[in-house]
Parts: sequence; C-alpha cells; structure tokens
Amino acid sequence: MAHHGDQRIIGYARLATESQQTATIGFALYPAEWGRRLGMETVHLLCVLSFDVLGLHRIRAARSPFNEASARTHLWAEMTEDGRIRGHVFVRGAWRDSITYSILEHEWTPPDGLRGGASR
Repeated sequence: MAHHGDQRIIGYARLATESQQTATIGFALYPAEWGRRLGMETVHLLCVLSFDVLGLHRIRAARSPFNEASARTHLWAEMTEDGRIRGHVFVRGAWRDSITYSILEHEWTPPDGLRGGASR
C-alpha cells in the first residue's frame, strides 16, 4: 500500500477469498501513518472489492484485543463484533487471542465516493 503517486510503502492490505462467497480481510499501517483514517479507507475499499466487484456474501476480519484503533475501524465500517478466538495466533513467542468481526453484503453501505463500478 502506498500514497497515490508515491513509491514509499506505508502498509499492506489483503483479501483472501474462501469457499461459500466469503473472504477474510486484513491490513496494517506503519505507525507514522496512524491517525490519518487510512485504515478506514482501506477497509471500505476492501468492502467495495469484496461486495461490488467479486460479489461476495460475507467478509470477516480479526484484530488483537489490544488494538483499539482497529476495533474503532471495524465498527466504523459497520462490521459486527462476532467474538473472541482464544489462543488464535502465535506472536512474539506467545499465543494471543483475536477479536473477530464480520459484515454481510446487505449490511454494508459505502460512504460517498467509494462505491464500486458494479451494482448490487
């Protein structure tokens, strides 16, 4: 991920499709980019790709229990907190839980100007 017209990498985004018209999304930004609403923009663009371009039914995401900024981003994107997966990922030598979120295509409303080319 980079700013438009800039070659400097500022983070990454991923969309992994699964069976049953579902995908898992994720993103990370370098700390220097935090607080600029780029996470929110990224999640909404991933929703446009998932629902409008790929025609998926559901997307899901997970975050660290300590990442409150990510929690705000997922809730701002109208995702529903589904629960906690205990001992989900091994990070820095220890098992960590994850908080999970999801959104269905009919629940999502894109913000002005971020609607994809296809119609639902």
